[in-house]
Amino acid sequence: MTLAIKHSIVSSITGRLLATLLMALLPSLASAQALRVALSPDYMPLAFKQEGKLLGIEVDNAREVANILGRKLEFVEMSQADYVTALNERRVDVVMSGYSITPEREAQVAFTRPFMQVGQMAIVLAERAGQFAYPRALYKAGITMGAEPGTTGERFIKENFPAAGLAPYATPDAAFAALRSRELDVFIHDAPTSWNLASTRDNQDLLSLYRPLTREQMAWAVRRDNTRLLSELNQALAELENNGRLSAIQNYWIPVTVQVR
Repeated sequence: MTLAIKHSIVSSITGRLLATLLMALLPSLASAQALRVALSPDYMPLAFKQEGKLLGIEVDNAREVANILGRKLEFVEMSQADYVTALNERRVDVVMSGYSITPEREAQVAFTRPFMQVGQMAIVLAERAGQFAYPRALYKAGITMGAEPGTTGERFIKENFPAAGLAPYATPDAAFAALRSRELDVFIHDAPTSWNLASTRDNQDLLSLYRPLTREQMAWAVRRDNTRLLSELNQALAELENNGRLSAIQNYWIPVTVQVR
């Protein structure tokens, strides 16, 4: 056997051994990498900051998931508008920030199974709650409704209350001020905003009617081609559901009863 043939055989065997070793190491290498979680910390009680510390349902969810996956955890703060780009550019691995499933988003990302079901709710001035005791009251002529531009709440008003005056407010606080001054009758926003009313002293003069006007499901999002992580997240979610941690986290942060899957 010539030296060249021997070298070729040795190189081939070495190459196969290295490939086999690399394949064996891939799972451990992946688990050694930090799980990079995108969130927007302005969504109490899902994700928010208090004295510089990240808190909330999704923050606790992420810690539990990282522990189950055996990975370190890295939070990456950004605006909701940047989630899809950050995923596609591989700057983050998963969005865990109270991200609701919509057809538009499903075309861009892959969602896990829902971890929570929420909906839009009506917020009114507490002293005027009697005027809106029945759902039909929202359909009265002359009612002015407010919502954040571009949100599910705004779309809900346009589709269901075409005769109502629609007033845009950039933030819930701006809408709350308008409710107090009676420039606004009803503010439509998502459930977390209503839950927060029950746990803050500053807004005790406001009241959520706590009747979900829509049904929206929240889930975690990954790149559409990241099927491995999607499967791991769904398995972790199932474990959190089965051991009661998912419910425990939500019950800790939410002062009212909501539907959970």
